[in-house]
Amino acid sequence: MDTVVPSVVAMHVGEPETLGFDGAAAWFDEPWTTAIFKRRVGGPTTVHKDGLAGDRQADRVNHGGPDKAICVYPAVHYPLWRADLQRELNGADFEYGAFGENFTVQGLTEDGVCIGDVYAVGREVIVQVSQPRQPCWKLARKWRIKDLAARAIHTGRTGWYFRVLEDGTVGVGDSVTLRERPHPEWTIAAANRVMHFREGDTWALAHLDHLSQSWKHTLRARLTRT
Repeated sequence: MDTVVPSVVAMHVGEPETLGFDGAAAWFDEPWTTAIFKRRVGGPTTVHKDGLAGDRQADRVNHGGPDKAICVYPAVHYPLWRADLQRELNGADFEYGAFGENFTVQGLTEDGVCIGDVYAVGREVIVQVSQPRQPCWKLARKWRIKDLAARAIHTGRTGWYFRVLEDGTVGVGDSVTLRERPHPEWTIAAANRVMHFREGDTWALAHLDHLSQSWKHTLRARLTRT
């Protein structure tokens, strides 16, 4: 079987928009502001410390910032989701970008990507894995599937975040090449198990050098309560 070369197969950016209306009968239709509805871009697109040019977040407390500059999602998960959600989607397209990610990538998954991994994307951009993506209610609301975030966590198909170490430009088709792996034991899957299922060494993950500050804060707070 041919080895799949890790690469960016799609890129997406979005701006905050306010949706819904007052007096809506359904929770999904109440007013809310989000940037999870993203459009595809082909590139080359500028990448800097805060993410992709043309991409912003509606909630800067819980999204965005240097530790969560680029949201990444594996392309291999999309056929699985389309099969799992066939009835709920009712014919709606569930294509790359459906999870609100910036990079859709092939050849990388949560079982093989580790916290602290350093990757070269194309010829210029250098990124580092900072934490798993923590799906929230906005994903569920986007697709009108109330438990979609919970399903992503349960399946482990969460995706992850890159922080940007070196700026540059990225285009669709650019390779994603591993440069450094300081923590091979801490895959995204392993970190998810600690955070969501309390399986594994919470102390070790909470004190991992390259983990995002928000995850460190959450895990260390948990340790003080036990």
